[in-house]
Amino acid sequence: MMKRTFDEAFALLTGNGPFPWQRALYERLLAGDLPQSCDIPTGLGKTSVIAVWLLARAAGAPVPRRLVYVVNRRTVVDQTTDEVKRIRENREKAGIEERIAISTLRGQMADNREWSADPSQPAVICGTVDMIGSRLLFSGYRIGFRTRPLHAGFLGQDALIVHDEAHLEPAFQHLIETIQAEQERTGDRWPLRVMALTATPRSGTEALRLGPEDLAHPVVAMRFRATKKLSLHLHGDKDLVEKVVGRALQYASSGRAVLVFLRSVEDVANAVGRLRKANANVQQLTGTMRGFERDRLVAEDPVFQRFLPEPDATVATGTVFLVCTSAGEVGVNLSADHLVCDLSTFDSMAQRFGRVNRFGLRTDSEIHVFHPDPASLDTDKIGDARRRLETLTLLQTLEGDASPAALAALDPGKRQAAFAPEPRLLTATDILFDAWAMTTIRDALPGRPPVAPYLHGVAEWEPPTTHVAWRDEVDLVSGEDLRARYPPQDLIDDYPLKPHELLTDRTLRILDTLAQLADRHSKARAMPVWVVDENGRVDAEKTLDDLIGGDRRVNEARLARCTVLLSPRCCGPVGGLLTADGGEPASRDGIDVADEWLDGNGTRMRQRLFGEAPPPEGMRLIRTLVLEHDEHDEEGASGDAGEDGEKSDGAQRWSWYERPRGADNEGSRSATRPVLLEVHSADVEREARDIVERLPLEPGVKRAVVLAAKLHDVGKNRRVWQRSIGNTDPARLLAKSGGTMRPMDITLYRHELGSILDAERKGLLAGLDPEERELALHLVAAHHGRARPHFPPEEQFDPETRGLDVREVGVRVMTRFAALQRRFGRWGLAYLESLVRAADYAASDRPSQVVEVER
Repeated sequence: MMKRTFDEAFALLTGNGPFPWQRALYERLLAGDLPQSCDIPTGLGKTSVIAVWLLARAAGAPVPRRLVYVVNRRTVVDQTTDEVKRIRENREKAGIEERIAISTLRGQMADNREWSADPSQPAVICGTVDMIGSRLLFSGYRIGFRTRPLHAGFLGQDALIVHDEAHLEPAFQHLIETIQAEQERTGDRWPLRVMALTATPRSGTEALRLGPEDLAHPVVAMRFRATKKLSLHLHGDKDLVEKVVGRALQYASSGRAVLVFLRSVEDVANAVGRLRKANANVQQLTGTMRGFERDRLVAEDPVFQRFLPEPDATVATGTVFLVCTSAGEVGVNLSADHLVCDLSTFDSMAQRFGRVNRFGLRTDSEIHVFHPDPASLDTDKIGDARRRLETLTLLQTLEGDASPAALAALDPGKRQAAFAPEPRLLTATDILFDAWAMTTIRDALPGRPPVAPYLHGVAEWEPPTTHVAWRDEVDLVSGEDLRARYPPQDLIDDYPLKPHELLTDRTLRILDTLAQLADRHSKARAMPVWVVDENGRVDAEKTLDDLIGGDRRVNEARLARCTVLLSPRCCGPVGGLLTADGGEPASRDGIDVADEWLDGNGTRMRQRLFGEAPPPEGMRLIRTLVLEHDEHDEEGASGDAGEDGEKSDGAQRWSWYERPRGADNEGSRSATRPVLLEVHSADVEREARDIVERLPLEPGVKRAVVLAAKLHDVGKNRRVWQRSIGNTDPARLLAKSGGTMRPMDITLYRHELGSILDAERKGLLAGLDPEERELALHLVAAHHGRARPHFPPEEQFDPETRGLDVREVGVRVMTRFAALQRRFGRWGLAYLESLVRAADYAASDRPSQVVEVER
């Protein structure tokens, strides 16, 4: 229980006293009355709902155990995470005894697994619409299929989904409300809850809004009525960028931070070029930058730092300019002294205005909006031109005042009419939820569409987009023999693409840039290209020439929503952007950044090393490739040992490692040191018992989870499995290899299948009633992501089981999955599976359980 008043605890947690609306939200949470929406103007502390939730939990409010904070753009996630970290650091000072886990699902920062390591611990998970939404639908982007159920279970059960700037993603808001309704219909035991945050609501849903006490609060009043002098200027058909830059340069000697917004990437590039030609100190932020460079820009760039509320010591001095597309409109806590921009729709303009004099500290801030002739907007039938005309009309009525108070006073119906067109919303159904939940079926499945349209809606006027990334394996695992030995699909599953590796742009613009590159550098045409579709399937049979040849529109349709994986020898990003101007890269440094996936402390979570280099400290081996000598890699070591231990002329060893806590693939056969099977099983059982005792589960469910944890690895008691991890000593059974032991793929035998065979044959499920028994068997079968609903036919065998029809067991696996999903719900069953997996991860992460075998 809380030992302090809400106001005292809130101030100690956040460093600021609460606004009245924050106090009102706390009181509603205590009463079990969660509002559907908080409609609060920008700059008034919407992110503080995290602190309010934590204080309400401490006071015994009936709120979910996990808070999932969803944002529309990636740049804000780190800022949200930083704020939550401050809250955690001040937790004890505020009198809150309960620990809190913090995890970020985005970009270069690895999922630190805090949120899923202990399911009983309160957690805040920060992520984007794509990262959270795809995981909720069992289709997690940039994670292997084995981990998708774990994420779906923990995000979709006992969780509060807080959707920031919800008006910008109506399709996602519609989706999470549909999931909430479906869970209520099917009687999920631990259903999710949903709350929207928005400064610009689209509709009049039941909401918490500013009241008279808020408007009388001195800080609220200062921000709500912040000075933002608005001026409107006409531009011609072709002089928009010239006029915007000219107006911005009028501040060149002011020493101020000037923000520039333009709708198109081409206009941003043009403006940045003109400003640099004028010797201005300028930086750009666009949604087409690769995540790696964009992350570094937000975290390190001196110009960008000038626009942050708490800039560090590297901040640039003098006049600075930040030129943005819509990537800078949402969620980024920017505060400029002045703004110069083109005309967009009202929802976009409100976001832009919110990035000027955000905290009301200035009395001279100016906003200059350049717009085309209204007559051209009135007759233009392309895109959202009519909405921009409605926006212009509204801006004219403001009479030079663009403060939040003035915007809030506008007629709500007229504001709604000036919003960007809403995409067509698709409604997910029970049949679709069933199809998405079958994660072990990785091929195309009739009736299982991609999830992206359900996250963002269908906007026919928006051109398709494609991702681009660079990986060394595209170049090194080439040729039919190597691809057969190391299937690219398996490589991507073991080393998933992460957002920081990707840049995103319009598909046609990417195709045009690649065509220009091929024209300028003829050798690039024959270079290999891998294409990863939105479901994670890999086509490694393409060259760059295959990609760009033929009809552009056909190619556009084929590559929409896909990821093009390029060889680092083909080209490299320049400033994080795909360009044909950079020429052939002089080296591979900084091109393949797959290893630059970091935890919150900046530590690598995975690494690939050539030759016989020792394993990175704290990492475990997940895969070794023996490659032909690469003539382009001067460090390639001829004469390295092959998998049989013999020297192999012209070959080099490429070893892939990961930190266990950061693993999102199989990762189960190896550790930093060998682990005895009996020790590991006992540790996982103990961890599972500790977890379930802290959760409000039925006694029978607790028993099933604990026994499944105890039995989950008994199928590793097979000679073929022990040999596959490099254990040749029949006198000891290991759960994991370690040290210099080299795991190998000898057969497709699945130890999970062997575990349920042994559990049934050897009477290991005694003491459970029939329902508990079925649950325990499924949890064992599914603890590496299979059995949803099946084991593929090629995996349905056991080399050491005689007289048993293993395929019949495989059929029971499928019917069991269906029955349990009806009983617990889709997300509920995934949640229970994830309890066993969390216990397994926790035990694997404990240094005390490594083998005594080395004594």
